[in-house]
Amino acid sequence: MTNRGLLVVLSGPSGAGKGTIVKALLERRPQIRLSISATTRAPRQGETDGKEYYFISREKFSQMAEEGKMLETAEYCGNFYGTPAAPIEEWTSQGNDVILEIEVQGGANVKKKRPDSVGIFILPPSREELERRLRTRGTESDDVIRERLAAADRELKEVEHYDYVVVNDTVENAVEKICSILQAEKCKTARNAELLERMQRHD
Repeated sequence: MTNRGLLVVLSGPSGAGKGTIVKALLERRPQIRLSISATTRAPRQGETDGKEYYFISREKFSQMAEEGKMLETAEYCGNFYGTPAAPIEEWTSQGNDVILEIEVQGGANVKKKRPDSVGIFILPPSREELERRLRTRGTESDDVIRERLAAADRELKEVEHYDYVVVNDTVENAVEKICSILQAEKCKTARNAELLERMQRHD
């Protein structure tokens, strides 16, 4: 089977449990890497360059974007954020799967540049459960929760652009499903063209 790693785009509404799933995936499968975004904002206290983010200047960010070295970019609160392509290419060529946890607009942009990427959309068991999870956090006002629920409704309209849907009823079940997806993807005929070509040689 192919030794090349997969680029996995993981999206879903706030409260679906993406971060918890990613953490569990990283613990379960050491060969998985988490993509790190680049940003032009200043590091916050306790943040380290190359860990939480790659902290770069606006000039360098613009240059990388113009040279096609970013898989996707976005502007938020006056700062730029983006996904550098080079680390992902390095990790996947080494056989590591790379998880890119990103919102749906960025996910669509990645799919355009990397049609070989695997899109997985994380859903809560129900809208009621999503609201319950958001309220259980106890960190956001009713207005913010309403905004997040409205954003979730918009994001759900983009599910058709993803390859798989995984319902996060429990983290263990969700992680099991994602691991199965990754294994199946690596067995796809299209990802094993080189192996098939070798097998078909008769000289």
